[in-house]
Amino acid sequence: MDRIFTIIASVVMFVGVAAGAFGAHGLSNHFTRYPELEATFQTAVRYQLTHGLALFAVAWSATRWPGTLTNWSGYLFIAGVVIFSGTLYLLSITGIRWLGAITPIGGIAFLAGWLFLLLAAWRGS
Repeated sequence: MDRIFTIIASVVMFVGVAAGAFGAHGLSNHFTRYPELEATFQTAVRYQLTHGLALFAVAWSATRWPGTLTNWSGYLFIAGVVIFSGTLYLLSITGIRWLGAITPIGGIAFLAGWLFLLLAAWRGS
C-alpha cells in the first residue's frame, strides 16, 4: 500500500499545485467579480495540499505499521480531498451554495483519517 499511497499523494499534490495556479491566474477575473469566493477556493487548495502531504505520511506509515488502520487512514484522506476540496472548488467556481452542505462530510473524513493514523501508530499494528 505504501507505493499506491505515494502515487495517489503525488497526484493529489500535482492537482493541488495546478489548482492553485489556475485559481490565481485562470480565475482572476471570476474572483474579481465574486471576491467572496476566492477565499473558498484557497481553502480547498490549502486542505488538498495539506492532505496530500498527509498521504505521504500514510505511505511511510504503511511501511512501519501495515494494516487496516493505516490503510483506512489513507482512504479517508483521499475521500476528504475529493469531498471537502472538491465541493469547495465547485462552490467557488459555480457559486452553487448548497454544495457547502456536503463539505463537512469531507472534514469528518479528514478527522477520521487522522484518528485512524493515530491509532495505527499507537497500536503499532
